[in-house]
Amino acid sequence: MDFSPNPDHELIIEAVDAVCAQFDDPYWSARDENHEFPWEFYDAMAAGGWVGVAIPEQYGGGGQGITEGALVLNRVAASGAAMNGSTALHLTMFGLNPVVRFGNDRLKETFLPRAAAGDLHVAFGVTEPDAGTDTSRIITRATEDGMGGWIINGRKIWTSKALESEVCLLLARTDGEPGEFNGLTLFLVDLDPEFCDITAIPKVGRNAVASCEVAYDDLPVEAWRMVGERGRGFHHILHGLNPERILLSGMACGIGEVALRRATAYANEREVFGRLIGANQAISHPLAKAHMELNAAKTMMMRAAWLYDNGHDCAEYANTAKYLAAEASFFAADQAMQTHGGLGYATEYHVERYWREARLQRLAPVSQEMTLNFIAQKIMGMPRSY
Repeated sequence: MDFSPNPDHELIIEAVDAVCAQFDDPYWSARDENHEFPWEFYDAMAAGGWVGVAIPEQYGGGGQGITEGALVLNRVAASGAAMNGSTALHLTMFGLNPVVRFGNDRLKETFLPRAAAGDLHVAFGVTEPDAGTDTSRIITRATEDGMGGWIINGRKIWTSKALESEVCLLLARTDGEPGEFNGLTLFLVDLDPEFCDITAIPKVGRNAVASCEVAYDDLPVEAWRMVGERGRGFHHILHGLNPERILLSGMACGIGEVALRRATAYANEREVFGRLIGANQAISHPLAKAHMELNAAKTMMMRAAWLYDNGHDCAEYANTAKYLAAEASFFAADQAMQTHGGLGYATEYHVERYWREARLQRLAPVSQEMTLNFIAQKIMGMPRSY
C-alpha cells in the first residue's frame, strides 16, 4: 500500500463534497422526518457519474474500484447526509456486483448501462422473517414454469429501496431444503406490482430510504434473468459481501466524522460556569478518542479496499474494518450527543439523527457478534460457537 497523497482521490473528495454542499442538514432532516426519498440529491449525484463510479467503463460506468466507491460514500455520509444519502446510492453502486462478475452478456448489456447512468434503481432481497443471519434457511422458492423460465413465491424483509427500485437482486431456493446453502439461486427480477406486494417497515431511523417487506406471489422470471449458476447463488453473493462491508465502513466513518465535527464546534463555543466546555477533559478526551478511533477504522477500510481492488483475499480486513467503523461511528455519535447535553436530544442540532443512524451500523447488514464469530472461527481457527 502507498500512503502518500493520491491526487485522483483528492479530486473525488473535492467533487463529491461540492455536490453534497448543495444539500444541508435541514434538507436531510426533512427527508427523514417526512419519509421522502432524496430525489434531488440522487439526481445530482447521478449527473456527476458517482452512482456508476464502480461499474465497468464498457457499460458506461467510471471503472473505478471499491476504494473509490468507499471514498464517495464516506464523503456523502460525512456531509450530514449520513445513511439517508449513502444508502440511496450504494445499492446501485454495489448491488449489481454479482451481475458484473457472474451475469450473462444479456443481463450486463440490459441493466449495467442504465445503472451507471443512474436510471436504474436496484434493491437487494436476501433476508427473510425466519432466515435472518442464517441464509441457509431461505424458503422463498423458484420453481420451473415448464417453458424455460421460473415462478417465484415467498417473502423477504429489510429490502431497502424496494419502493423506488425497478429490479431486485433476489436469492431464492431452486433446489434442496432449508438448512442447505447449495440449491440457492440468484435472480435479477422485476419488482412488478402485479406480483409483488411492497410494504414499508416502520423503523427508528434512516427513513428517507424505506426498508420494506416484499411478498412475491407467482412472480414470473425469464431464464436469462438468472445470475450465474443454478444452485450457486449463495456463493455468488459471497463475492459481494466483502465489498459491501468495505463500502459500509466508509459510510459508518462518515457518520462518525460529521457527528464529531458538530460536537467539536459546539465544545469550542458553548460556555458553562464561565468557561468553554471544551476546556474540560471530560468533554475533550472522549472526542479525542473518537477522532483516533475513526482514523484507525478508516485506515483499515483503505487497507481492505486496496486488497480487494488488487485481487487479494480481503475477508479478514473487510470484516475488521466494518466492525471497527461501526464501533467508532457509534462512539463518536454518542459522545456528540453527550457533548450537547440535553440539546443533543433535540432535533435542532441534528446529532440525534446521526446517533440513530450510527446505531444501525452495529446491527446491519451483519451484527457485530457474527463478525466476531467469523474472525474467531475462520481467521483464528477456534471452534464454531453456533
